[in-house]
Amino acid sequence: MQNRQTGTLGPYFDSNDLLFGRRRFELEQRVVEETESTRVKRVTVSIEVSNLLKLNLIDQIFLSFLACPKREFFFFFYHLAKVKGAQQVCSCIPTMNRLLATKAGSNVYRLRIPWRPFSNDAASLISSPNAGNPETGSEAQQYDIAIVGGGMVGLAFACSLASKPLTKHLNVAIVDSNPALGRKHFIKKDDLPDPRVSTITPASISFLKDIGAWRFVEQHRHAYFDKMQVWDYTGLSYAKYNARDADKEVLGCVVENKVLLSSLLSHAQDTDLLKKIYPSRLTSMSILPNSSSSEVGSTLSMTALFTRGRLAKLELEDGNSLYAKLVVGADGGKSRVRELAGIRTTGWNYAQNAIICTVEHALENHCAWQRFLPSGPLALLPIGDKFSNIVWTMTPEESSEYKSMTEDDFLKAVNHALDYGYGPHPTSSILGSSDLFSWFKGGISSSTSDCFEVPPKAVKLASERMAFPLSLRHANDYASKRVALIGDAAHTVHPLAGQGVNLGFGDASSLSSVISEGVAVGTDIGEVSLLKKYEADRKPANVTMMAVLDGFQKAYSVDFGPLNILRAAAFHGAHHISPLKKSIISYASGELRLPLFA
Repeated sequence: MQNRQTGTLGPYFDSNDLLFGRRRFELEQRVVEETESTRVKRVTVSIEVSNLLKLNLIDQIFLSFLACPKREFFFFFYHLAKVKGAQQVCSCIPTMNRLLATKAGSNVYRLRIPWRPFSNDAASLISSPNAGNPETGSEAQQYDIAIVGGGMVGLAFACSLASKPLTKHLNVAIVDSNPALGRKHFIKKDDLPDPRVSTITPASISFLKDIGAWRFVEQHRHAYFDKMQVWDYTGLSYAKYNARDADKEVLGCVVENKVLLSSLLSHAQDTDLLKKIYPSRLTSMSILPNSSSSEVGSTLSMTALFTRGRLAKLELEDGNSLYAKLVVGADGGKSRVRELAGIRTTGWNYAQNAIICTVEHALENHCAWQRFLPSGPLALLPIGDKFSNIVWTMTPEESSEYKSMTEDDFLKAVNHALDYGYGPHPTSSILGSSDLFSWFKGGISSSTSDCFEVPPKAVKLASERMAFPLSLRHANDYASKRVALIGDAAHTVHPLAGQGVNLGFGDASSLSSVISEGVAVGTDIGEVSLLKKYEADRKPANVTMMAVLDGFQKAYSVDFGPLNILRAAAFHGAHHISPLKKSIISYASGELRLPLFA
C-alpha cells in the first residue's frame, strides 16, 4: 500500500474519508440528497455490491457522484461497506482509480507527479473502534491550507479554490487581523469614496466573474472606462487608446479596494468552502524535514504529522496555533510568511512617493488620464458618481508639501499639472501627421483622429490625502516546502500602470489551478514539486511586467533633450500604428504576451 496524505482533498475516496464518513453517517443516517446544482437522483441503499463491481455501473455511479459534495460521496461508500462488507467494496477501488485517471484527471498528462491511488486499507480502518475520533487534548486545528493575509488577493485565492470541483471542500484557515473580515457587509452606499483603488483589467474581471465575486462588485460604486489618454510634460506628443482599437468593450474598471474586499468576502462566505478566519497575526512558522517513516498517515496525530514534515505549524499572536499542509503567503510587501520561510528578495527603493486621494468633478468622468511629469506620473482615474482617483508620483519632499497644503491649493496644483503646468498641450503636428507611418503594414489606428483633450477639472477634495513610498521587490522563489507566495508577497511593482493587484489575481488563479491538478492525481499539495509548477507559470509573466514598468519609470525620470524626442516618437507611434496600439492594449488588459507587433 502506498502511503499518502489524507484529508479533505476534493471528492476523492480514501481511508480517512471513511473515518469521517462513519461519524457523519451515524449522525445523519442518510446516503445522499438530491441537489439542484448537480440534479443527482437519490441512490438507494439497496444497490448490490455485485452490480457495483460491473464496469458500466461503476462508470455511471462514480462519475455522477464525482460532481457531488464530498460528504455525499463517502456516505454512499460507507453505507455499502457497512451493509455488504468493507472487503467487497474495497475490491472495486483499483477500477475506480483507473476511472479517476481517465475521467477526472484530464490534466494529469501535464504533471510529472507520481500517481497515488485511493487507499486499499479501508476495511481495517472502518472496523477500528476508534475510527473517526478527532484528536483530543490539543487546541490546535488542522487545515489543508492556511492563507496568511485576508486582503484582496488572499480572498480571491480562497474564492478560486471554492469555485473548482476538486478543491471546493478543502479545509481553509485565513489569518488576518483586519476586523472588517468579521463582518459580512461593511460598506454603506452613502460612504465617501476610499482613496485606495485598483484598476481591474479585462482579464481580472473575467477571473472575478468566474469565481463568482464580480456580481457583488457591480452592486457598489465602480467605473468602467473604454478610453485612455497619455502624454508627457514636454508637449511633443500624446497617445490615445480606445477599447475598439483592440476589439474590446472596455479597457478596464476602477474599483475601490474596500469594494473589492467586501465583494470577495461576501462571496467567500456564500461558498461551501470550509473556512475559519483567525483575527490575529502570524508570529512564527515551523516546517520540519520529511521523515522516511512508512507509518500510515491517517493513523498519525497532528503532532506526529508535523514532526514527519507533513504539516507546517503556525503560531499566532493571540496564542492560537494551527497546522496546515500548505501555507499561502498573501500578506503583502512586508510578508511575514516570506520572512519566516527564508525566501530572499531582489529589488530597490525608488526615490519617489505616491500621493493618493479622491476628487470630485462637476460632471462624471469616463476616461483614464495619465501625464508624465518631471518628478513622476500623475493619473486621474474615474471611479463613478462624478468622482475620480488621483495617483500622483513625486519626490518625498514634494509629497510632504502637497499632503500638508490646503485643499484649495492642492486642487489648483492638480488642475494645473493636468493642463498647462510644466509645458504646453501636445499636438500631432510637432512630429508630423499619421503619414509618417503610412509605410507601415497594418494600417492606421481607428482612434488616430481623436484629438488631445484636457481632463475635467477637480472641484472638490472628497477624501484624505495619503502618501506612501514606492519600491520594486521580487521574491527569488515563489515556492518552498509547504509555502507559496502570491500577490505583493511575491512581487511589488510601481503603480504607474495599476498592475499590482492584477498580477496578484493572476497568481491566485494559477496557484488554485495547480492545487486542483495536484488533488486530481492524489499528490501532497504542500510538496515543492507541485508548487514549483505554479512558480514556473507565474514568474516569467510577473518579471516581464515588472521590467516593463521599471523601464517606463526610468525612461521618464530623465529630462534630456534627445531622450525627450525618442519618448515623443514612441508616443506618436503608439497613437498612430494600429498593430502596435492593439498589442499594447492587449498586454495591459492581461493577455500575457509582450507588447510586440501582432
